[in-house]
Amino acid sequence: MVSDYPHLIDLNDHPVSWWNGLLDLGQEILQNPVLYANSCKGKIMGTLFYEPSTRTQMSFQTAMLRLGGTIIGFDNPQTSSVAKGENLKDTTKIVSGYSDVLVIRHPTVGAAKAAALTADCPVINAGDGGHLHPTQTLTDMLTLKCEKGRLSGLTIGLCGDLLNGRTVHSLCKAMSCYPDNRFVMISTRELAMPSYIKDIIRAHGCSFTEVTSLEEAMPELDMLYMTRIQRERFASEEDYLAQKDTYILTPQKMKLARPDMIVLHPLPRVDEITVSVDDDPRALYFKQARYGMYVRMALILTMLQSTKKTELLSGSVHPGVVCRNPKCITHAEPYLPKSFTGRGTTLTCEYCDERLLLEH
Repeated sequence: MVSDYPHLIDLNDHPVSWWNGLLDLGQEILQNPVLYANSCKGKIMGTLFYEPSTRTQMSFQTAMLRLGGTIIGFDNPQTSSVAKGENLKDTTKIVSGYSDVLVIRHPTVGAAKAAALTADCPVINAGDGGHLHPTQTLTDMLTLKCEKGRLSGLTIGLCGDLLNGRTVHSLCKAMSCYPDNRFVMISTRELAMPSYIKDIIRAHGCSFTEVTSLEEAMPELDMLYMTRIQRERFASEEDYLAQKDTYILTPQKMKLARPDMIVLHPLPRVDEITVSVDDDPRALYFKQARYGMYVRMALILTMLQSTKKTELLSGSVHPGVVCRNPKCITHAEPYLPKSFTGRGTTLTCEYCDERLLLEH
């Protein structure tokens, strides 16, 4: 299925040249914000935030306001018709009819793509469950571009909840498209990076190692990307508590790092970075959040000015076959076409990227 609108569901749906152009625009806006103050005058951005957010929601709102536009939407579905049982399609259809661009965050994997199927304006994925978070990745990339001066030849450490962390999934998929990047994945076995992300890294010719010790990895890193252990993604409080304090970045551990290593974090943090690390000039997570506003300004402008159509579903429906991922949007919204790519006995859900092995 091809949509008449440009969407940002997965950053990898767009070529690297598109990313680079958007990052260049973000840097230009950062350096000359007054030139873009009225770029979106008369435009409306709709925001559908089905789960709590501070940075992503407010940075999108601030981005649109700084561009001269206005905002509608909700940050709590219980204050909307969702509380009455309205499905995602109907909510999207109504709000996109009022808007020039639509931003959605949803706790269910694949929700952004599902929304884009019937939206009447461009859709931007602001996070879908533990799956993807492309605008955070653009934030991370603009930070690297401005602070390290390059997006290639980096040793990138990723620490914490790599299983459920949509930010690290998106970052790995993007940064593996640049040459000579290497990934060091630091986690417990229970929270290791999903196999499909590792397959993507391999397919792009990048290397990675998996370790359980943060101290062991620190000396070799150009960038350390810390993530919180995400309580909301765990099946039980007991499972969460067993993992939550495994990795904590302290000033003592920072002594093991290179003088030019930088620390990023998508935020919010809980206790995985001690407050005392904030005084280290290599701790850039608050500055990183500000970069996010500029890159989202660039993204909004790009979406509104583009006439590109977007292919959303390229696979096919297989009679009787359903996605086995219980967190996939196709279970919550049963009207959706259950589309899969692949052939033979191996299929991949087009909403959540879950692999399905069919029995002979």
